[in-house]
Amino acid sequence: QVQLVESGGGLVQAGGSLRLSCTASGHGFSTYAMGWFRQSPGKEREFVASISYNGGSTYYRNSVKGRFTISRDNAKNVVYLQMNSLKPDDTAVYYCAASRRIVVVITEGAYAYWGQGTQVTVSS
Repeated sequence: QVQLVESGGGLVQAGGSLRLSCTASGHGFSTYAMGWFRQSPGKEREFVASISYNGGSTYYRNSVKGRFTISRDNAKNVVYLQMNSLKPDDTAVYYCAASRRIVVVITEGAYAYWGQGTQVTVSS
C-alpha cells in the first residue's frame, strides 16, 4: 500500500507560479510511474502530467506544455509539479497518483493510489 500527500496549492494571480509536491510513504516508490490529475467543479478529472519510474520520460496534456514541469526525487520519495504562467483555466483540485507501471501513463485506470488533492486557484 502507498499513501500520497499533496501540498503547495494556494491562490495566485494569472501569470504567477506555484510548485506542488507529492510525498509518498512506503517502499517501492522508485518503481512507480507517477502522475498529476486535476478536477474543476462540475467537470471530469483530467490528466495533467506523468513521469516514468526513473524520471527518464515525461508527458503532458497539450494545454500545459511549456508551462508545467513534472519531476521527481526518488531519494526523497517526492514528485513535483512546477506550474508557471498560470491561467484561470488551471483552477482545480490537483491530485497526485501512483501507478504500478513504470512507464508514463495518461489514463486514470492505470493509477492504483491517489492523494487527497490540493486546491489551486488562479485569479484574473
